[in-house]
Amino acid sequence: MLDRSASTPLAVQVADGLRTAALDGRLRTGDRVPATRVLARELGVSRTVTAAAYDQLVAEGWLGARHGSGTFVLASPSPGGGHATPARADVPPAPAPVPAGTDLRPGAPCLEVLDPASWRRAWRRAGDLPPPGRPEYAGVPGFRAAVAEHLLRPRGLVRADVIATAGATAGLAELVALLTRRLGRPLRAGLEDPGYRRAAGVFRAAGAEVTPLAVDADGLVVETLPPGLDLVYTTPAHQYPLGGRLPVARRAALVDRARAAGAWVVEDDYDGELRYDVAPLPVLAALGPDVVVHLGTAGKIATPGLGVGWLVAPPDLGADLLAQRRATGTRPAPAGQQVFAAWAHDGGLGRHLARLRRELAVRRTLVVGAVRAAGHTVLGDRAGAHLVVPLASAAAERTVVAAAGERGVLVDGLAAHHLDAPAVHGVLVGWAAPTRAELATALDRLRGVLAEVGVGPA
Repeated sequence: MLDRSASTPLAVQVADGLRTAALDGRLRTGDRVPATRVLARELGVSRTVTAAAYDQLVAEGWLGARHGSGTFVLASPSPGGGHATPARADVPPAPAPVPAGTDLRPGAPCLEVLDPASWRRAWRRAGDLPPPGRPEYAGVPGFRAAVAEHLLRPRGLVRADVIATAGATAGLAELVALLTRRLGRPLRAGLEDPGYRRAAGVFRAAGAEVTPLAVDADGLVVETLPPGLDLVYTTPAHQYPLGGRLPVARRAALVDRARAAGAWVVEDDYDGELRYDVAPLPVLAALGPDVVVHLGTAGKIATPGLGVGWLVAPPDLGADLLAQRRATGTRPAPAGQQVFAAWAHDGGLGRHLARLRRELAVRRTLVVGAVRAAGHTVLGDRAGAHLVVPLASAAAERTVVAAAGERGVLVDGLAAHHLDAPAVHGVLVGWAAPTRAELATALDRLRGVLAEVGVGPA
């Protein structure tokens, strides 16, 4: 049923309806869905609406097209199986600092698109607010409401009790401390390998037993999860660093396994707002709000200088986290939260996200073109602000990183992101940090470096 008076676009309503039908069993794996033209006629909408809805569901992994046969349901939630894999608790140290140059390493925001006038207005509006008389351990109410309304609700997390953090990594550190105290022993944590090394550092600092988890082109390989884990840390929107998008079947299987094992899933929404082929994908926490802890940050969509992030947890875990804060007196500083809330209130956040996606899409095209002109392929370029250039060997990876650095271009090698012995080789190329002019110059130099080394796996 479509509500034409609602503010939600019709294409989103159609996608929501089909997704719900698959979740509650009215659509099952293998069922054929109507052609976009037929469904458009039945619903009384344009074919553009139904085609956009199908594109979104194909990107999420719910639907798939078979040439000459139509479009079919690919996934309905069902429990997954698995077998044990060896665990290793040791994590390599962080790499040494790299000399200055044009920085194409991932993780930085695109400050060039930040509107100075809108930014100044947000700071002035925040400065006009009276200072809080007592600590707000859950965070500034306006900030929490802005995150829920502008970032989480559009991606399926309708009832989000947001808790402010000082960033995604800071939120993870608080969560790990809480769960370790709950268990009365070090955590047994599974991390994607290759994966986010700051998360590995958080677990290592807490004395956790760290198990590398297999990933492929689609993200975390759920069926290979070993038994006995207390927590699985994953980046489902844009797996860091390989760039896969976790399909809905794996998402459902991961949630089912966590429920059955009494384990937690930590969803780091890395690059969740930055997608180019379709709208940003629903968050994993919307599928498993009872077992998934959602982490987000303003560090890449705005600036890490604000020092703000957010966490959404099941109610009992959220209550324990706030109790931990009250007992220790720790909480994120309110200033950055007030600025973010003011920015969202006057529409600056929405306009910025639109500009950011447009600009990063243009830069992505430049990067992909430069890499392919050098005879190489790319991985993980459908979202975020970095991609991976696969290389044939560890030696080729080291050569590219070193040669690019000598020419004033900083790129990351995949080896630095592995917990175990590297299984894949390549370099990460980001495009957010420099200006577009700086990016163009750096890509000319990087193209020359890549042309000199062997081509990696297809």
